[in-house]
Amino acid sequence: MTFKIQPVPTSNFHQTWPLVEKFLSDALKWGEDDYTVEQARALLADGRWLLLVAVDEENKIHGAAAVNFFNMPNDRVAFIIAIGGHLVTNKDTYSQMCTILKSFGATKLQGAARESIARLWSRFGLKERYRIVEAKI
Repeated sequence: MTFKIQPVPTSNFHQTWPLVEKFLSDALKWGEDDYTVEQARALLADGRWLLLVAVDEENKIHGAAAVNFFNMPNDRVAFIIAIGGHLVTNKDTYSQMCTILKSFGATKLQGAARESIARLWSRFGLKERYRIVEAKI
């Protein structure tokens, strides 16, 4: 199946949320100490994060991603907070996503990923850069 990746304008967020909530909720289970689905909804609705969707030829949504942008001294980073869906990641959708992120000024793509997702994304040229460790203090 072929998918088209497209950004969701903030003005259409509330119409789209019921269609993507499950994808993002499932993805956020791995980082629920960082963001709850309710917090993600607020950040997306407010436009502080970008919502991307993967749609088929009939405009049915099969996946979604939440992206946060931040600036570093040498790059504007598009950081994938959460990405979920079923069989929507391939070379074409990755390329489409990168084109969209570049249109928002991104020069680098990053994301925190568990080992299985890191292996999947390595197929598209992403490489492990950090291992994140954590402790509450």
